[in-house]
Amino acid sequence: MKNWLYLTAEGLVDLSTDWPCCLWSHTGQRQSMPLHQAAQVLRGQKIDLLLPIESCSWLRSEPWPGRRAPAAQALAFAVEEQLGEALDTVHLSVGKADAERRYPLMVIARERLAAVLPLLAESGLQVRSVFIDADLLPTDQPIGIRWFGRWLLGGALPARLAVTEEGLVALNGVLPEDMVWVDEPDEQALLAEGFRQAINLRHGEFAPRHSSLPWRSLAAVLLTFLLLGVGASETRFRFLDGETRRLAEHNAQRFKTLYPQHGQIVDLTAQMRAIQGLPAQSRDTQVAALVRLIEQVIGASQVEVKRIDFAEVDGWKVQLTANSFAELEQLRERGRQQGLAIKIDGASKMGDRVTATLTWEAGV
Repeated sequence: MKNWLYLTAEGLVDLSTDWPCCLWSHTGQRQSMPLHQAAQVLRGQKIDLLLPIESCSWLRSEPWPGRRAPAAQALAFAVEEQLGEALDTVHLSVGKADAERRYPLMVIARERLAAVLPLLAESGLQVRSVFIDADLLPTDQPIGIRWFGRWLLGGALPARLAVTEEGLVALNGVLPEDMVWVDEPDEQALLAEGFRQAINLRHGEFAPRHSSLPWRSLAAVLLTFLLLGVGASETRFRFLDGETRRLAEHNAQRFKTLYPQHGQIVDLTAQMRAIQGLPAQSRDTQVAALVRLIEQVIGASQVEVKRIDFAEVDGWKVQLTANSFAELEQLRERGRQQGLAIKIDGASKMGDRVTATLTWEAGV
């Protein structure tokens, strides 16, 4: 048996470590005590928390069309009129659909659950699940069980609630005739079996957070980001290196086509300038200038290069995509810092990416 901690309805008025509670240990022992004593008995052990139905509400959706299970958000909007509260103030937990494809939902105020869980954590208790007492009743029949000084009603009933003896008298004409009444329930059996169909409130923003060996998780995350960054950089440089080689080969083939008499290519740029009667250029050739642009500006950014072209008049043109317009502005600023007068034109939004053309004249 698990360690069950039941926070009784009496403590809902004042959430404190004096909260009257009941503890069922994994040995089956039952003890009633305030919360601070239960924390000492458990000494940091994991527990399954049981809250009173008075702390929340239970409702059902209308029969849901189709065979696919709806998303929790869709169900939330479907029952919004029944809530009487704004959706952003409550925490909704969805159970399994019944034979009519109606989905049960447990609704609790976010503030309340956000106050209870830290209270237990400060007491050194590790809560792995949260259930509601009236939701543990067997679902195959309408049933009422005497539980901690009041009657829990539920099971096959279209409701989950707790009533006093006086309230039960008032409901005599409403409850079904085949109602089953249990004055002294088997608590251990109820806890052992009831949670299997009950709704667990620990999910979403209130899901358990595994804190064991946090440095390992942190190291794994950092290593993952490092590998992704290295991989992305390597991919960009490989692509840019491939584009540079492709352009060099293309220029060489074009040169051979235009000037077949020059069979051997030693320095393509120098040979072209000699043929055209232009002055010799320095060692910093256009390709070397592209490498400089890649290393000092493009390679240090997160942009993705799609195509590289060169024109004698306009210089280098790099078609690229970025995550945002701000990233393009950072690219421009990085070029300015390196003394490269680059221009970024034609920036436009396409889906979740921004496309643009980077232009740079090596001599500028």
